[in-house]
Amino acid sequence: MSYREAYESWLSNPYFDEDTKEELRSIANDEKEIEDRFYMDLEFGTGGLRGILGVGTNRMNIYTVRRATKAFGTYLLSKSKAKERGICISHDNRYMSREFAITSAKVLTKMGFRVYLFEDLRPTPELSYSVRSKHAIAGIMITASHNPKEYNGYKIYDEYGCQLLPDEANKVIDEIAKIKDIFSVEESDNMNNIEIMGQKMDKEYVDNIKTICLNPNLPKNFKVTYTPLHGTGQVFFPNVLKDLGYDINPVMCQMTKDPDFSGVKTSNPENKEAYDESITYAKEIGAKLCLATDPDADRLGVAVLHNGEYILLTGNQSATVIFNYIVNEHLKRHEDLSNDYLFTTVVSGRLCTLIAKRHGIKVETTLTGFKYIGDKARQIEGKGHYLFGYEESYGCLIKDSVRDKDSLQACIMLCEAAAYYYTQGKDLYDVLLDIYKEYGYTIEDISNIGLKGIEGKKKINQIMDYFRNNEISLNNYEILVKEDMKLGTIYNLKTKETQKNPLPESNVIKYHLNNDCWFVLRPSGTEPKLKVYYGITGSSEEDARAKLSSLKEQVLTIINQI
Repeated sequence: MSYREAYESWLSNPYFDEDTKEELRSIANDEKEIEDRFYMDLEFGTGGLRGILGVGTNRMNIYTVRRATKAFGTYLLSKSKAKERGICISHDNRYMSREFAITSAKVLTKMGFRVYLFEDLRPTPELSYSVRSKHAIAGIMITASHNPKEYNGYKIYDEYGCQLLPDEANKVIDEIAKIKDIFSVEESDNMNNIEIMGQKMDKEYVDNIKTICLNPNLPKNFKVTYTPLHGTGQVFFPNVLKDLGYDINPVMCQMTKDPDFSGVKTSNPENKEAYDESITYAKEIGAKLCLATDPDADRLGVAVLHNGEYILLTGNQSATVIFNYIVNEHLKRHEDLSNDYLFTTVVSGRLCTLIAKRHGIKVETTLTGFKYIGDKARQIEGKGHYLFGYEESYGCLIKDSVRDKDSLQACIMLCEAAAYYYTQGKDLYDVLLDIYKEYGYTIEDISNIGLKGIEGKKKINQIMDYFRNNEISLNNYEILVKEDMKLGTIYNLKTKETQKNPLPESNVIKYHLNNDCWFVLRPSGTEPKLKVYYGITGSSEEDARAKLSSLKEQVLTIINQI
């Protein structure tokens, strides 16, 4: 069926209400919009669904959510006592999030599953925790994370509270493909088999997370601003930090569950604009830290007051400061760290790895996506000790009772690290500079190349194919090794030898350059973007930034010529 035929079939289908048909009629003269909405079914990737809200097969709506839920439930039926163990469901603040959560619950109860549904919006890490606490068979989180307000998403979790790995996610995708008529999926008429979760689970989760504190009695005589960016962190994050003794000052205009995100310029804590209100408020009250969590509260961003200016730390930098503090505290207690593990990814910075190796901590590198770190945490149970895991994209995990990124854990540990270093007369940026002096100045960056629609998807594939199949050259850089995680190869350009890549198959290419520099090409799994990551080691900040600028310019020139 062509996209036009699909559009006409929806328009004439008596299944749809008048509001749905009115939305369809409103685009009748916009052929490009019709094509984008109906040229394909919204893809269920290895992380679930994520797309623009609206009517159409390539949109997030009740019908695509019902179909995905039916498929997920069918996949789960193969597991022992799946119906009895049940499924936990949570959601963020976005348009249709609550509706999608309830729809998912009703589809599953119709299939005979027990469902544990949060009473209102809750953070992603609490959803992960609740799956393990309830001994549930799976979890569903309705969120589009930091995407613009037009988006929503649907993430699925296994019985360990970890997002499904590709092999299992592909089984769900296979079940989706079997559902030819998306209008045939039925919902239960009642909520009898749905248990509502709320404050009891909140307390259990928070009490568990508080145990990460290493020095709870440190003086905490400094102010901190906090914003949930209208998201799920507003539920209890400020109260938790206050209970721990911190002087937390919420940015009140961003403490509402506003799906329009009207109080922020962006809901992404990676972007400086997300901190405008926080920093203004921080200046008014003399705060030393500005904390920001993304809408589903799995990622933390922080701006640090240093020499009179608020400096936004990258995800790599904040993770490095946290990890360095944790390691030093364990060393003070003369603890043996030889059976402890650090988990990082192929696109994350190298400082944490250098710190770990110096102190005999085992290091495991995974593909991008915290599900791989969560799975590694499961694998070492009873064999080793999980110490820390992080991604460059502002996500980390200190205690693996959660199996996804957890910004509450990050908030607690970052504030504790700040409290400790303030007693030493240092702020967190001072600490970072000390780490650079000790381990070498490294800097990372990312280029997000937006390529939307059918043509964008083709272009991304074209770019990846070019780098995969052609040799490239760079001025002032020698390419030493090329890792192709789709082909499963590690090619040494000096020896001309090829080794098998131990990482799972993924459409990622990493170039290792001389002087501990590198770059990676990776299509985003959640947005219509090609991501290019860079890692540079320099003799100083100035040297590293100059090298970074040169490398970025050269790589982007190649891309723009394809």
